[in-house]
Amino acid sequence: MSATTIAPPPSHRTRRTLGPWPAYALVTSVIGLALFASATPSPLYATYRELWGFSPTVLTLVFAVYAFGVLGSLLLAGGVSDVVGRRPVLIASLATLIGTSVLFASAGSVAWLFVARAVQGVATGLALGAASAAMLDLHPRRDPAGVGLANGVVSAAGMGLGTFVASVLVEHAPAPRVLPYLVLVVLFAIALAGALAMPEPVRERSRPRLTPQVPRVPPAVRRPFLLASLAVLSSWSIGGLFLALGPQLAASLFDSADHVVAGSVVLALCGAGALTQLAFGRAASWRCATGGSVALSAGIALIVAAAALDSGPLLLAGALIGGGGFGVAFLGALRALSVVIPPTHRAEVMSAFYVVAYASLSLPAVLAGALSTPLGLETTFEVIGSVVAVLALVVALEAWRTRPGAAPATVTVPT
Repeated sequence: MSATTIAPPPSHRTRRTLGPWPAYALVTSVIGLALFASATPSPLYATYRELWGFSPTVLTLVFAVYAFGVLGSLLLAGGVSDVVGRRPVLIASLATLIGTSVLFASAGSVAWLFVARAVQGVATGLALGAASAAMLDLHPRRDPAGVGLANGVVSAAGMGLGTFVASVLVEHAPAPRVLPYLVLVVLFAIALAGALAMPEPVRERSRPRLTPQVPRVPPAVRRPFLLASLAVLSSWSIGGLFLALGPQLAASLFDSADHVVAGSVVLALCGAGALTQLAFGRAASWRCATGGSVALSAGIALIVAAAALDSGPLLLAGALIGGGGFGVAFLGALRALSVVIPPTHRAEVMSAFYVVAYASLSLPAVLAGALSTPLGLETTFEVIGSVVAVLALVVALEAWRTRPGAAPATVTVPT
């Protein structure tokens, strides 16, 4: 996949109705909306369990099949928009996401959930790879640091708002198993209309290869990619754990069956992540990765303590501190990577980055589901949280070693 990705000449832009900033805003919103949709079923899992009587292990598998769908599409077709163009991939993925929302709204058994989540994952993987690359293509000032900031903010905000909005609708609106997905249909339809009107930034296009193309990382990008991968591994691991089991833990520790209470803890984690990225948006990448990873480790330690002490307020404090660290660490990793990606490999490298992210999101959640039955929910959070907290400290140490003027380190990240 070696198509050249540059800004289109004026003749290309006049064929569509969206200008540079609206087109950039559109592809940015696609990332947030895709992650918003990924979190929407989370408040409904308890309802599905009551209706269809499946175990916590099945619950986490339903969550994980989505992440595996994302991984599959990123691994097999992550760089396809470098070849066929960003616009066709976004149109196809958004149309498919509308269809999966209808599947969710029509679900009559746990089998429907597996199918809907799997298809949603495949479409989301395609959307994330194409939209992330299009952000770099379409930014009017060609500012990779600004792109990294916007990507990180909408990613965290999308996950948090998806859970919270769905929680409010499930608790207070009619047809709780239908209305959240109808909201998604409307939002995706608006995004699809925008994608139909956006300019195509890939000028040299060809037919995609029929053989699977695993995303590759060019040699010049591998060192910053390694540290970015470590940072996203620690931060998205706790995010996946919260999306899969966080609402149940919050309901247990706060002794409340209110979906909004449970969703508020996930919103605290992701909302803090979005806000801290805005606050530290122009800090050096190594500072973000170092400080964010330390804060993430501290927040996870509080979450582990909350599970051990059966304390709801401590869980909320841990979510806020850990979420802030999650956001800043993710920002530092993503921005350091964004500034060094060659234009001809943007979709491929961003797809590889999201492969690491979604493996981090899914595997701890599956492990948590397997452990929660024999160990209990609180003990599961204590075990997995402790491991992730230690990993975050390793990331902090490695990022600190990349600071300007430090001795040569295994991984170097540009600032």
